[in-house]
Amino acid sequence: MAPDSAPAAVPYRPRSGSEPKSVEEHYRQLEQLVRKLRPRDDIRDLRRAYEFAARLHEGQSRLSGEPYLIHPLEVTRILAERRMDMICLQTGLLHDVVEDTDVTVEELRREFGEDVARCVDGVTKLSKLEFRSREQRQAETMRKMLLAMVSDIRVILVKLADRLHNMRTLSSLPPERQERIAHETLEIYAPLANRLGMAVIRGELEDLAFSYLEPDAYAEITEAIEKRRKASESMLRSIQEQLEKKLAREGIPARIEGRIKRAYSVYQKLKRQKITIDQVYDLLALRIITDSVKNCYAALGVIHNEWHPIPGRIKDFIA
Repeated sequence: MAPDSAPAAVPYRPRSGSEPKSVEEHYRQLEQLVRKLRPRDDIRDLRRAYEFAARLHEGQSRLSGEPYLIHPLEVTRILAERRMDMICLQTGLLHDVVEDTDVTVEELRREFGEDVARCVDGVTKLSKLEFRSREQRQAETMRKMLLAMVSDIRVILVKLADRLHNMRTLSSLPPERQERIAHETLEIYAPLANRLGMAVIRGELEDLAFSYLEPDAYAEITEAIEKRRKASESMLRSIQEQLEKKLAREGIPARIEGRIKRAYSVYQKLKRQKITIDQVYDLLALRIITDSVKNCYAALGVIHNEWHPIPGRIKDFIA
């Protein structure tokens, strides 16, 4: 699994005013991405799964009105962006065919082999789980998902990608379903992504769910983050350049990234510490990634020599 470490400030939103892409264009862009990120894979396997899914989902539409096949294509794109293997990508394209068409797991096994059939079957079984109470969402689903992980981790990865795309397109559903799915996402899928080390997916799931469950708070926090970002962007860039030079001069190998705190993370901090957003000092930050604990402390020393720490505000997350 590729590292999931490129956080963004706000969750995915479709571009307004843009022309919708055709299903075939979605597939061409997916194929280009797979060729780029996994050049040794046999792209014919991807095309075969796409054509199989296209035939079975022909004539089906989502509630938004778009062709149903766009959903498995977008799920597979999420997986491809994380460099998942061909079995996982084929499962992404085929993950709804058993649930939503007449094809059987046995037919998938004959067509695509045991691994793909087992993964599609696993995703289908997870999709049929329904949990109404908060206790069930927190306990029983998590337990069953973790058991599924023992069989094949790719089942969970596809299910997380499936949930992420469903959250990105949740606006097509009626409000009561939006609320139920958002709660389920916050209580099951985001913590599961976190457990698997998929921080970017976890963050986007949390923010998307938050935007439906607490729309006013979400709007207020995202507006404050954006204002702070615009005001501080040039300053952060200047500090980053200074740091890169100082760390290089000290022989400390490091990569420095800008980081904008997620809206839901800010919301949790406001509630937990009973503070206002003006008292959140880490809305914007720089993340320094180096190769050892020793160099983490060496980098911290360089920072403290240049910028004196605020008493009571330093936390050691290295130890």
